[in-house]
Amino acid sequence: MTETMRVVEMREPGGPDVLETGTRPRPEPGPGEVVIAVTATGVNGPDLVQRRGHYPPPKGASDLLGLEVSGEIAALGEGVSDWAIGDAVCALTNGGGYADFVAVDAGHVLPIPEGVSAVDAAGLCETYFTVWSNVFHGHTIPEGAQFLVHGGSGGIGTTAVQLGAALGLDITTTVADAEAAAFVTSLGATRAINFLEEDFVGICREAGGMDIILDIIGGDYVARNIKAARHDARIIQLAFNAGSRVEIDLMPIMLKRISYTGSTLRSRPAAFKSAVAAELRAKVWPLFADGTLKPVTHAVLPLDEAREAHAMMEAASHHGKILMTT
Repeated sequence: MTETMRVVEMREPGGPDVLETGTRPRPEPGPGEVVIAVTATGVNGPDLVQRRGHYPPPKGASDLLGLEVSGEIAALGEGVSDWAIGDAVCALTNGGGYADFVAVDAGHVLPIPEGVSAVDAAGLCETYFTVWSNVFHGHTIPEGAQFLVHGGSGGIGTTAVQLGAALGLDITTTVADAEAAAFVTSLGATRAINFLEEDFVGICREAGGMDIILDIIGGDYVARNIKAARHDARIIQLAFNAGSRVEIDLMPIMLKRISYTGSTLRSRPAAFKSAVAAELRAKVWPLFADGTLKPVTHAVLPLDEAREAHAMMEAASHHGKILMTT
């Protein structure tokens, strides 16, 4: 391995044009870590937020963007026995994925699922860790539960739709046009609501209300989600694309016994993410091998075109994941 590596750095907080290609020393694995020679890395919403200056990395994490990668194990840290040099893997990172090499907690590494290419595997970990940990981890969900997924054609959305459908949930999702509606229906959604033309609240209430609502929008959707929820529902907030400051009447939360939660994955303890990784490997990864789940990749760009990848992500017209190859 070379002593240096190519990276994509932020010159300063701002738009996609602040991203620049640079060179840094190759990382060495700490105890319990592996170094991965990166094949591809995923572009995710938190990357855009960090680039704008609003999502600083946790203490001790790389300042580089990139929360998921695929590649091969290139070096092993002290105490790592579950992996070998040359293993083909994908991994959740605390940052640093926009580079030729990245050091990762060995407990956050997974084998590339059978039937998934090395490039497509780069788009799995961030969304599957996020959806599984928020929707399924620690919860028993009855078959046929009503699951509303906002933004069904994006990275989080396509994962939630597929995973929910695979586990027997009845999926309703919101999309922006007929093409996206057809796309999410092909992934397992029962109903695709064009939020520009239809009222998702009314449609959900006609269906008896939603048991689980996964939202990345925020803004006026906060109050509308509460109206769309049935009694004893869970509403899960993962992002606030339309803003986080809202004024709502909290009385329906009490009257409907609604659980309203939110989380960010990056700041969760390492042991928690290792537990999620183990559940994914046992319960979810086999569903790729039999074709129940499939990666959904919208576009693959070279790492040197990180600016273009971020601009594409911000345009919000993509279906699935945007990846970059080294």
